[in-house]
Amino acid sequence: MHVLVIGAGIIGVTTAYELCQRGFKVTVLDRRPGVAQEASYGNAGVISTAYAGPWAQPGMPGRILGQVLRSASPVIFRPTFDPAQWRWLARWLGECRLQRFRINKQRMQRLAEYSRSVLHELRRRHSIDYEQTQGWLQLFRTESDLARARPSIEVLSQAGMPHRLLDAAKCRALEPALVDGTPLAGGLHLPEEETGNCAYFAHRIKDLAAAGGVDFRFGTRVTRLAIEGGRVASVATSAGAIAADALVLAAGADSGQLLRGTGVRLPLYPVKGYSLTARVTRHEFAPLTSVMDEAYKVAITRMGNRLRIAGTAELGTRRLALRDSALGTLLRVVRDWFPGAADYRQARPWVGARPMLPDGPPALGSTPVANLFVNLGHGSTGWAMACGSARVVADIVAGAKPQIDLDGLTIERFVRRGKA
Repeated sequence: MHVLVIGAGIIGVTTAYELCQRGFKVTVLDRRPGVAQEASYGNAGVISTAYAGPWAQPGMPGRILGQVLRSASPVIFRPTFDPAQWRWLARWLGECRLQRFRINKQRMQRLAEYSRSVLHELRRRHSIDYEQTQGWLQLFRTESDLARARPSIEVLSQAGMPHRLLDAAKCRALEPALVDGTPLAGGLHLPEEETGNCAYFAHRIKDLAAAGGVDFRFGTRVTRLAIEGGRVASVATSAGAIAADALVLAAGADSGQLLRGTGVRLPLYPVKGYSLTARVTRHEFAPLTSVMDEAYKVAITRMGNRLRIAGTAELGTRRLALRDSALGTLLRVVRDWFPGAADYRQARPWVGARPMLPDGPPALGSTPVANLFVNLGHGSTGWAMACGSARVVADIVAGAKPQIDLDGLTIERFVRRGKA
């Protein structure tokens, strides 16, 4: 059986690997010249079970409105005339209620926990080093920041996930490089969480998949899925039509456009994120624990001799343009906490589009088109969920039962509401 995978980011590459492990002939198509060159390239590197959660949460709509005019804001909302933006926002607002947040967060944590176990299995089996760092520290500048985190902390407690609230002194004892002058009300320490270089891991998995026979065709743009008799008959590409027995769509933010004409409609919308990567120049001033500034939603992670500073969610234009205001927010936050750690003037900027569904969890598995499968909508948690999502989708393609409960993780949740 021949399976096409569209997309060679972390989602597509891990999916190709898992399909290959099940004996399928696999071909991967991507318009870029290599793997992990879009959303998988410059992300924060967070591989977190506890931190995985929906962007739709109580208080977020008011927070966005209150920060629209601020120059340093964790969320940038740019209204457009695109009807898809407003449809997505309407659905997203409905998911910001506390009850919906708890359900969606539990679904995402279930997948993230499974994914982490699969990731560690692959790491042990193939001796993969992806610049991983153990531990995660969320920093609260004010008591208000801590109060907004209470619903998430309650979910952690209910799930029995290791965590502890720290006062400012204990935060600085845990991470001595934190500068003293920045206000700090406390922090949440998640000792079992980790970060790592997503692009490094994607390249290693690509090499393993290729050694197993997976055919990677880079520089190949997919323009249309040809549907005949309720099935994908072929895929139109810049290199001509390609046919296969089944197709897995894992093309990130481009997937919505490719679904047009298939009868499958998902409320998928790109939310842009930014990052800076700076070379560490003073190791004694650089963090050993990865941290998240909750006020600005900026993550600072150690990747070898570099710092990755990532954050900002921009909903609006689809154009991937670097914005000085967003990059300025990242610089401000990292200089607040670790001012002497790296050469920030020479930091390498990046912007990428994260494909997001309004409720938070991704959509995995079968669709109403008989041989079309999806692995989409992971938002900012694609790296944390990639390995588990890939194994789930490969199981479904193979006709096997996935090892986790898929309630709330498939396209069916939109079908039931008449939204697909």
